[in-house]
Amino acid sequence: MTNEEIFRHREVQHVPKPWGYELIFAKTERYVGKILHVNQGHSLSLQYHEMKDETLFVVRGELKLTLEWEGDRRELSLREGEAFHIRPRLIHRMEAVVDTDVAEVSTPELTDVVRLEDRYGRTGTTTP
Repeated sequence: MTNEEIFRHREVQHVPKPWGYELIFAKTERYVGKILHVNQGHSLSLQYHEMKDETLFVVRGELKLTLEWEGDRRELSLREGEAFHIRPRLIHRMEAVVDTDVAEVSTPELTDVVRLEDRYGRTGTTTP
């Protein structure tokens, strides 16, 4: 790697989603950093990951977080300044109570998603 490559700014990738958008600001062989913007009333899929391990931090707004582990389903509120760890195989869904920005730091398996339910017609796919 050259000095020019070491000292340059990184491109931020904007990924449109039916629920808002993602800003991928870091992507390496070891980790990924994103900001997820979820529009009020919208939600991500009810999903789990086989390998991907992630931690969420609410930068702004509030989420209703649906979680299920071994048949025990619960709903939690995740508010500004709060964090939550999503381990592999934990079923989860985020729904924005208000427009919400979430920082997500994860392992790099971006296509490791098993969608169980999806209001945007993506159930059973890994389609962004």
